Amino acid sequence: MVAGMNASTSPDVGGPTWSADQVGRVAAPLREQVATLVRDAILGFKLQPGQRLVERELVEQLGVSRPTVREVLRQLAAEGLVTVVPQRGAIVTTLTAEDAADIYEMRASLEALAVQRFVQRATPEQVAELRVAVDEIARTADSSDPLDQLQAKDRFYEVLFRGCGSEPLQQTLAGLQARVRLLRATSLAEAGRPAQAAAELSAVVDAVEAGDAERAAAACAAHVQNASRTALARLRAEAEEKAGD
Repeated sequence: MVAGMNASTSPDVGGPTWSADQVGRVAAPLREQVATLVRDAILGFKLQPGQRLVERELVEQLGVSRPTVREVLRQLAAEGLVTVVPQRGAIVTTLTAEDAADIYEMRASLEALAVQRFVQRATPEQVAELRVAVDEIARTADSSDPLDQLQAKDRFYEVLFRGCGSEPLQQTLAGLQARVRLLRATSLAEAGRPAQAAAELSAVVDAVEAGDAERAAAACAAHVQNASRTALARLRAEAEEKAGD
């Protein structure tokens, strides 16, 4: 099994500073094990935005080959979680407040449309699945592990996107998901936000169950807008703090 990791120093110093047991040889392909490990570290802020990901250190820490590490970094770069910078190599992606604002604006429109389509096209079983998923979000709102909250949100959106019955919409949303998850981790890190998010999404499901597509879409857009305010405030505060250093 893959072990957890802990951050220890500033992201501007050297390469990865988290620690992990070497990756075990289990049923999942080795590359996927490593990708999951590094992805979860990024989304859990154990690897910080702007932190360098040095191939040699990753090889030593994880006990895998350099080609495996390179494949993983390419995969995470394609997902938007890692950025390759000339002369510096791979770093954890840093989203600016301006980037985030654009992504949230896109999310508000696209996810509201997905909710409308879900009301129109989802089966009763998928509606029931959505209720189970939002109840899980509420259950994990007090979890001390941010990955519990992120995984619960992932399940909710998996059900929503599958039930909306629109392949083009699903594909468009899939292209945003890694950066959306990074922003989701940022907003959920704010005290009190997980419980608020759970209540907002429960309101979406209430409207879905009532068959009210317009109300469900409006509730979804309001949820994204609230998440946007939280995340953008945090990103701007962090940018001002760095500028003052």
